[in-house]
Amino acid sequence: MASNGVEKVGVLIVGSGPTGLGAATRLNQLGHPSWMLVDQAPEAGGLACTDVTPEGFLFDMGGHVIFSHYQYFDDLLDTAVGAGDEAWNTLERVSYVWLKNRWVAYPFQNNISALDKEDQIKCLTGVVEAKVLNSSAQGKPTNFDEWIMRVMGPGIADLFMRPYNFKVWAVPTTMMQCDWLGERVATVDVDRAIANVINSKEDAGWGPNAVFRFPREGGTGGIWKGVAKLLPAERQRYGANLVSLDQERQVAKFEDGRQIAYDALISTIPLDTTLRWLGKSEWAGGLTHSSSHIVGIGIRGQCPHGLKCWLYFPEDDCPFYRTTVFSHYAKKNCPADDAKLPTLCKADGSDPEPGSEEAREGPYWSLMFEVSESDLKPVAQGDVKLGGTAGTWSEIVRDTLLGAVATKLVAPGDEVVSIYHRRLEHGYPTPSLGRDAVLKQALPWLRKSNIWSRGRFGSYKYEVANQDHSLMLGVECVDNILFGSQELTLEFPNIVNPRKNMELKYTNNGGVMPGLLKGSKPVGVVEQVN
Repeated sequence: MASNGVEKVGVLIVGSGPTGLGAATRLNQLGHPSWMLVDQAPEAGGLACTDVTPEGFLFDMGGHVIFSHYQYFDDLLDTAVGAGDEAWNTLERVSYVWLKNRWVAYPFQNNISALDKEDQIKCLTGVVEAKVLNSSAQGKPTNFDEWIMRVMGPGIADLFMRPYNFKVWAVPTTMMQCDWLGERVATVDVDRAIANVINSKEDAGWGPNAVFRFPREGGTGGIWKGVAKLLPAERQRYGANLVSLDQERQVAKFEDGRQIAYDALISTIPLDTTLRWLGKSEWAGGLTHSSSHIVGIGIRGQCPHGLKCWLYFPEDDCPFYRTTVFSHYAKKNCPADDAKLPTLCKADGSDPEPGSEEAREGPYWSLMFEVSESDLKPVAQGDVKLGGTAGTWSEIVRDTLLGAVATKLVAPGDEVVSIYHRRLEHGYPTPSLGRDAVLKQALPWLRKSNIWSRGRFGSYKYEVANQDHSLMLGVECVDNILFGSQELTLEFPNIVNPRKNMELKYTNNGGVMPGLLKGSKPVGVVEQVN
């Protein structure tokens, strides 16, 4: 019963990203009588949200695309967004690495035929040496750097893998483990690499996202707002900022003074934050993350990059490690061609030509850049003045514009009509050397207090941190709470990642399986604040 203004709920879900929505969807599907979803943001989406600039350009919080290991995920998204070509664009991944003033097809290690002869020799020699040395190596590699050397050798390591991964993770490869790799990083087929060099063959299309889909409108965030609309509005509360947990009493406390008691808490709050709240700073200190800067620019004119999707940048001529040709994913990621917009500045940050500040029609295209930051790789963030009406922006925006010119993504005189920048404190959960030791202690310890910490940062496992994984972490968590079912995605990434998982099914009829709840853990009934 409610007392002293404390609400009571059976299952409280904190965070409305894919994990929280996955949990809510499963509870609703099962007809669970007592659950609530809360989030500090004004709407659903979490780290998979989409922002819209005043000029009408859409930018995701990173290079999100839809590919799936789970039938449940596919069915849910088709229900929320629609099925088929009317709702989705299906694209073939066309990715390249920008290196030494040329495009090298991705994955880099399969396409060294695009390099000059000297680099080809270094890379091939290294690959052969690595194969010989690995055949006699004792035990598994102890870190990511050792894995790179065993699989690819020093040529590819120094030319691409080490510099690129430092730009992504903002920590050296020697400080990362290698158990997370799985399908994330392509290995090297020595015979294939040699044959590709001899035949000057481009070898692309590797990986689980070689073909992906993207919504025709609304960006990635539109997907998750659509999922939220499938759920009862009265069970969702936004603008609710959780500030602390009473672990013993099982009460969540919010910034506005509200308190919610729960039987089970599904938390997608970063695990390091939760642990610090609960007095386990020593465990939190063993978890490492990088922050992400998302920079977007809208440009007047025709996109010069054809079918390119996302592009990789290992060198130090730009601050970003990855760029997405975001306008290629969906026409509605940009304003309509007849929308009239003024030029803010040229692509090099200088003033536009006299008279071009006037609002004019498109067409338009856009680029989205990702820049990582950590204590080991800080990013300059002072303010600078850009040309024209672009106004004052951070140094990272200025450096990104100059980097885009240096890497020939844009021409210096291209007309920039929109500029976007957002910093995400928790961008990537780093697969650090000490991560697993923390997770083995922290997650079971929280579980004893009926706290299930799940999600991209809730469980800190990058190997199961795509949107499909994240949603299923929430779904499987609910089944664990109610039925004691094993959480395959959390516990066995190497089992779920190589295959299509068909065991769980999504249906859009809430409460179609209430009989399953008969043997589940008793739950309370949601009470209103007194």
